[in-house]
Amino acid sequence: MDKIRLEPECVACLVTKQINNYPDDATSKQRLEYMRSLLRLAADSPETMSAPQVMDRITRLQTEMFGAPADYSEIKRHFNGVMLKREEQLKKSISASEDPLRYAVQLAMTGNYIDFAAMINVNEEKLDELLNGAGGIDIPESELKSLRAALGGAERLVYLTDNCGEIVLDKLLISVIRELYPKIDITAVVRGCPVINDATIEDAEDTGLCDIVRVIDNGSGVAGTCLESISEQAGEAIKNADIIIAKGQGNFETLRGCGLNIFYIFMCKCSMFAKRFNSPVLTGILVNDSEL
Repeated sequence: MDKIRLEPECVACLVTKQINNYPDDATSKQRLEYMRSLLRLAADSPETMSAPQVMDRITRLQTEMFGAPADYSEIKRHFNGVMLKREEQLKKSISASEDPLRYAVQLAMTGNYIDFAAMINVNEEKLDELLNGAGGIDIPESELKSLRAALGGAERLVYLTDNCGEIVLDKLLISVIRELYPKIDITAVVRGCPVINDATIEDAEDTGLCDIVRVIDNGSGVAGTCLESISEQAGEAIKNADIIIAKGQGNFETLRGCGLNIFYIFMCKCSMFAKRFNSPVLTGILVNDSEL
């Protein structure tokens, strides 16, 4: 039996955010047609479909009716630059910490805040506050112990990235893993084409991730990792990995319960996730797929 992935809260959130997402010059007839189509699309989405997949359908509808979606390239360049300016100091802080892996994971969690799909506003002051407080994020020792054990016994790691800016902190975590576990072969995976502010090959190149690790795209425009629709190259890499690190809520929603050895790292950014993990909004989470 296929797993139920679509939550009522996600449907309500998508409809609320997208119901008025049309051009200012759209006619009354166009707006009405779009709203009706959106509501039908949401109502007809099977419960086995994840929220990122439904959002992909909505984006296709918007593109068909109104043309190309909003261009996030300038925002992506900005936040890549914001994090690159902080990279050297963060790298020093990781090296100086008592537990570099823990601190790198905490920073990677924090970077998941840079999400223009889930957040109404991504505030740089709030980002700085979160980065400065990253060391205080409570990670259950059992989860970190499981991650260390998996890394210690792994030959192949696939790291599924999420957003722009955040990818700089992924780069720092990957660097720590390479240093602590030099025998692991690491592949980083980005989105196959632009989708909101998700990281693509261009972002991996701009932030220097391609300089330290092999990077491939997943051939998909879904804001997550749908195993049935990604490229053969990405699918084979994931299937053959001993351990997978998946960043962000979108990767969690599309992959949870798939049975692979996945460690999800993200920040709870909505009430549904906060309720699921019994944690306040903007709390960092590390959890293995086997525990879901």
